[in-house]
Amino acid sequence: MEVILREDIEKLGGRGEVVKVAAGYARNFLLPKRLAVEATDSNRKIVEQERQAHLRKEAKQKGEAEDLSKLLGGISVTIAQKAGEADQLFGSVTSKDVADALAAKNFTIDRRKVHLDEPIKQLGEFKVPVRLHRDVTVEITVNVVREE
Repeated sequence: MEVILREDIEKLGGRGEVVKVAAGYARNFLLPKRLAVEATDSNRKIVEQERQAHLRKEAKQKGEAEDLSKLLGGISVTIAQKAGEADQLFGSVTSKDVADALAAKNFTIDRRKVHLDEPIKQLGEFKVPVRLHRDVTVEITVNVVREE
């Protein structure tokens, strides 16, 4: 069965593509969840219009993310934590702590956009990537200092 995808689906295709799938997969999964529509001429036109609108929206979001990345480029945040004698933190600094520190500087960043491979458990200075958009990532400096 041929369907037109309305969303990007991993290992199947991108938005607006016409793909051939098993009838059961289309009938039981793709169509009920509105991830795809049947490949008719009228549906092709509708999906193409949706795709153009999505591309415009995506370009706008990317532009906003690039503007924000220019502002965040030189930012460094300081986070105070309790630490032991060997500069080992008693807790850890997570992406939520970094997002809260950015919020204190009037940058509203979702914690899921702060990408820490693992929580910071040492005192020191760290470069932390913040993914503002699929194509826009900026690194901020996080200083972890001893709490008095």
